[in-house]
Amino acid sequence: MDNTKTLNRDFEKVAWGMLLIWWGIMGLLDFLPHGTGAVGVGLILLGLNLARSLKGIPTNFCSITLGTIALGWGGVELMRTALDWPPDLPGFAILLIALGVALLVREFRRTRQA
Repeated sequence: MDNTKTLNRDFEKVAWGMLLIWWGIMGLLDFLPHGTGAVGVGLILLGLNLARSLKGIPTNFCSITLGTIALGWGGVELMRTALDWPPDLPGFAILLIALGVALLVREFRRTRQA
């Protein structure tokens, strides 16, 4: 059990390091298209949970949800930049709504099981 906690903590430290480096790179490289940063964040968060899963450590619902939303949001931003589609979306508002719905669905499922 102690080894699992240590391994999970190590995975989290690596993920945080990667996130900070990625955000720094995105701040330095202004020429990358909008959405690249969100795609990178999504991949890092989903990669963290993939590593957890492969080692038999329980995954984190919140980071999976945020990673999926970031990946989707970044993909939409990249498509919008490349194809000039769709019109401007209120991205942060959509992110908050999606996260709220995901948390409510999770809580309702947990309540039904209890």
